[in-house]
Amino acid sequence: MNLNASQLGKDMLGAFKGVFAEKWPDIKEYGEAEAKKLAQTLVMIEALKAARKINEEQAALHLEIQRNATRTVLLTLEGLGILTAEAAINAALNVVKDSVNTAVGFALI
Repeated sequence: MNLNASQLGKDMLGAFKGVFAEKWPDIKEYGEAEAKKLAQTLVMIEALKAARKINEEQAALHLEIQRNATRTVLLTLEGLGILTAEAAINAALNVVKDSVNTAVGFALI
């Protein structure tokens, strides 16, 4: 299975919108950029795993690095706390969990 970065990004963006609700107009650009980065990271992980260039632990570390970067960006936005940032990231990854885990062949998310 080949993951589609554009579709993953759209799916995760929808989850971000749902979590951020009334704050969405203020953080839309950041949310769009971070959803895209998360999606690109997941596609990269899939490609590296398929090419046997990384193992499951390394794949998980790649995802954790991007999660931390996304969390940092979201936490710099005025009025967003750690719980909201975490909820948004978790919601975004949850909507793509099945397709990503199937594509990489293990429970990455």
